Amino acid sequence: MTWLEVKTYEEMSKMAATIFEKQLREKPHSVLGLATGGTPIGFYKELVQCYIKGDISFEEASTFNLDEYVGVGSEEATSYHKYMQEHLFNHVNIPRENVYLPDGLATNLEKECARYEQQIEQKGGIDLQLLGIGVNGHIGFNEPGTSFQSRTHVVELADKTKQDNAKYFPEGKSVPELAITMGIETIMMAKQIVLLAFGENKIETLNRIKEQGISEDFPASCLKKHPHVTIIYGS
Repeated sequence: MTWLEVKTYEEMSKMAATIFEKQLREKPHSVLGLATGGTPIGFYKELVQCYIKGDISFEEASTFNLDEYVGVGSEEATSYHKYMQEHLFNHVNIPRENVYLPDGLATNLEKECARYEQQIEQKGGIDLQLLGIGVNGHIGFNEPGTSFQSRTHVVELADKTKQDNAKYFPEGKSVPELAITMGIETIMMAKQIVLLAFGENKIETLNRIKEQGISEDFPASCLKKHPHVTIIYGS
């Protein structure tokens, strides 16, 4: 596990983009695992600039997102489909058929989870996975207590997670109760992982990774078992 401390959010974003730029240069048909939320926005801006400058191409790449809310359609403003279009997909040359996100409106959620796992497998697995981290240690939407053997599944969001995400929803519109998320085992199958964390509120969380053991009560602790994890952080 490699720890890279930065002084600014911008530095974190550029450092992460450099890692993904290198991956795409060395393997243009890379399978990238992507995250959403506030933390990666600067990273996506940097990645788009790399593309605009001609440093990278997404023409052969594929992407899989960590999660999507259950009951939220891909065209809704609060969907992660829309988030990815706004921050990355609409600005680069990635073929739309190479973009994968869970279907939050699937009539059979269990089948949708199995389908998503199969799609990842058919693409040969994820080469480089981007992660954020919740203050309770969740990665993806895998809340404390999630089995380390979990694959893509439906999860009931913790109250704290809903509170943290409420700022992304219009006033009066509640955060969904459920989401589809890559499981912890799915995440750990990625060949390389980059975790981004910035802000005073994440310092204690990161210290728990450094100082405490591996436990399902703190999902991010599983990363200590992965051979190629880079954590880029600052406050």
